[in-house]
Amino acid sequence: MTGTSTSTDTSTDTSTDVVLERTGALGRVRLNRPKAINALTHDMVRRIDDTLTTWESDPTVAAVVITGTGDRGLCAGGDIRSIYDDAAPRTASLAFWRASTT
Repeated sequence: MTGTSTSTDTSTDTSTDVVLERTGALGRVRLNRPKAINALTHDMVRRIDDTLTTWESDPTVAAVVITGTGDRGLCAGGDIRSIYDDAAPRTASLAFWRASTT
């Protein structure tokens, strides 16, 4: 997975919603949805969880910093609009809450 490689000092995954970077011993998670106060989508939660799980077992990662873009706040929590939009089939909303709370 890009953003979790340990073969180089610097690696970056620059997805639109979340930027996952690794510079030396520092892992960085940057939430990148400033218009939505960096509210988390299900895809963001999955990607962050996968990356943190990888970094957790990597002895070369000494610290992880989580930041957010914009000046309105770090994170508004779950993206309520996204949850509302997929409420009819109910599967995506349930999967989001399961992934974000376990």
